[in-house]
Amino acid sequence: MANNHEHINCNRDNHNHNPAGNKRSKKSALSLAFWLNFFFSIIELIGGILTNSTAIIADAFHDFMDAGAIGLAILLENVSDKKRTAKFSYGYKRFSLLAALGLSIFLLAGSVTMVFAAYNSFINPKEIHSVGMLWLAVLGLAVNGFAFLRIKNEGGHHHQGHNHNSESIMLHLFEDVLGWAVVLIGAAIIHFTGWNWIDGFLTIAIALYIGINASKNLINTLKVMLQSVPENVDLSHLETDLHKIEGITNIHDLHVWSLDGSYNVGSLHAVVNNATGKAEQDILNKIIKLMRKHRIQHPTVQIETNFNRCQLKHC
Repeated sequence: MANNHEHINCNRDNHNHNPAGNKRSKKSALSLAFWLNFFFSIIELIGGILTNSTAIIADAFHDFMDAGAIGLAILLENVSDKKRTAKFSYGYKRFSLLAALGLSIFLLAGSVTMVFAAYNSFINPKEIHSVGMLWLAVLGLAVNGFAFLRIKNEGGHHHQGHNHNSESIMLHLFEDVLGWAVVLIGAAIIHFTGWNWIDGFLTIAIALYIGINASKNLINTLKVMLQSVPENVDLSHLETDLHKIEGITNIHDLHVWSLDGSYNVGSLHAVVNNATGKAEQDILNKIIKLMRKHRIQHPTVQIETNFNRCQLKHC
């Protein structure tokens, strides 16, 4: 009775209410994003050369890199669904973070490349074929907008939403949608004013926007990998609520982290009055229920009595 350990739902497939059919739909949406990105980047490259648009050529190179990164993301997303093993006791969920990390780095590298391309366009200016640029922008809006909405809607059907891998891919597609909207406006300005320097200016603007958001996503991914407290969990609020449970005299060794940015894990030691086994079980059930209320899907609780001297009290 002095040192009960309770581990609830450690290996259930339904802990995140994410049926296998929804997982297949999500992977299908990611595959769609990959193929659309890959084939459209080829169209972009040809169109950019024909229109003399540095912005479009730079974005084509950027999309080529992202297609490879999305392919890697799909591969690691599949790996992340594997069951836990003796070597990976928490399963493979964190493999999806590797894809998010790689995609963020690809986006940053692409933004730097785009800035250099824009600088070169200022030094060696060329006449831009604004009409062709305009039609490419319309096509780009349609393709990337469709892919973005497909992935967003698939994630919206899940209770747990998107992990950092899916968020990285959605970020890329959303940035492309915004980028093409800006290119569309720029093409119209070039067409009516003849200001070809707008092309280079747009390239830098798009690159800066991508770089800033990719940096934010990279930082968030690193926070998960470094096991920081998830942003959707208020640790002080959780501890306050735990102390309100009748029978608890102390809460310590409280830790909360996330496996992949959407599936949260928590553990704690709860010191209770010298209660009977039934009373301890009631307290345990209340703790588990409260932790789940605070968005912790994988709670682990150790019950202790006042006679115990826990060595982990100040960890």
